[in-house]
Amino acid sequence: MKHYIEITLLPNPDIHLFGLWSQVFQQIHLGLVEMQDDQSRVPIGISFPEYVTGAKYSVLGGKLRLFAMDEATLAKFDAAKWLFRLSDYVHCTRIRPVPEKILGYVIYQREQPKASKERLARRYAKYHKVDYDTALQRYNEKPYKTITSPFIHLKSLSSEHTFCLWIKKQVATENTQGTFSSYGLSATSTVPDF
Repeated sequence: MKHYIEITLLPNPDIHLFGLWSQVFQQIHLGLVEMQDDQSRVPIGISFPEYVTGAKYSVLGGKLRLFAMDEATLAKFDAAKWLFRLSDYVHCTRIRPVPEKILGYVIYQREQPKASKERLARRYAKYHKVDYDTALQRYNEKPYKTITSPFIHLKSLSSEHTFCLWIKKQVATENTQGTFSSYGLSATSTVPDF
C-alpha cells in the first residue's frame, strides 16, 4: 500500500463518537461495495491509527485511514463524495503517499463471536439427541470466550437487521499484498502502521 487518505471524526455535541462511527463506516462500506471486482474483493484496505484494546475497554479512536496501491484507486473511490452528508462531522485529507518510516504492518480483520452458550446447547441437544438441560450443563462447564475487540454498529441494507462488526488488529511479521472485503478488512492482507 503506497497511498492513503485519513478521515478524522470531529468531536461534536450533537452526535456521540460511537454513533458517528456507525454512520461514517456505513458510507465507507457502500463506497467499497461499488469498488468490488467480480469476486467481491476490494483494492482498498483500512486502518484505525488510534485503535486501543485493553482489559477494561477497547476503542477504534477517532481516525480511519484508507489505503491503496496507487492514487488513482483512491481518487476513483472519492471518499468526499461518500461522506458528503457527514461533512460537518468528518475531515478528509487529500491523497498522500505512505511515509517511508513506518512502525510495521498490521492486519485488520473481522472477528466473529461464537454463538451463545444457549444456542450452542440447543444445537448440541438437537444433533446428539440429548435434552437441552444436559447440553446446557456441558457448555456451562466450559470457559466462554468473550470478544474484547472494538466494534461498530451497522445496519444491513438487504435484511434491515443491525449487527456488530467486531474489528481485530493483529501485528504482521511481513508485508502481505492482497485484496480486502467490502469492509476494507482482510484476514491476510496487511496495511502500513504509522
